[in-house]
Amino acid sequence: MGHPYGPSSPYGREPSPLGQGAMRPEDERTWGAVAHLSGVLAAWLALGFLGPLVVLAVQGGRSPFVRRHATEALNFQLTLLLLTVVASVLAIVTLGVGLLVVLPIGVVVLVYALVATVRATVRASSGRDYRYGLSWRIVR
Repeated sequence: MGHPYGPSSPYGREPSPLGQGAMRPEDERTWGAVAHLSGVLAAWLALGFLGPLVVLAVQGGRSPFVRRHATEALNFQLTLLLLTVVASVLAIVTLGVGLLVVLPIGVVVLVYALVATVRATVRASSGRDYRYGLSWRIVR
């Protein structure tokens, strides 16, 4: 297989030479995967957006591929955070009755989030882009 960059590449422009802020393709794939997985790890503290945000801040400027994956993962984690806040407010406002609606939907969203994150990680580690289906594009 040829180099993943070029005029017909899904990744866009040619990379700059190594040593000038560019990353090797295998490093890009690794950081792209880290962007997705870090959200799951940070979510245990209800801060799932921090992992992709750190990847975006530290490595996003070195590679358009890493930036796309970090931005996509960040948007997905922010979407999940917003959905959690809305569900929590609904449960509190309805004095717990809203939990009858929120819990089943929450389980479905949780399963979707895990499956989508695994798919995104696999895509990033194989050098391909991924877009979450359930995600508001807050960060560009």
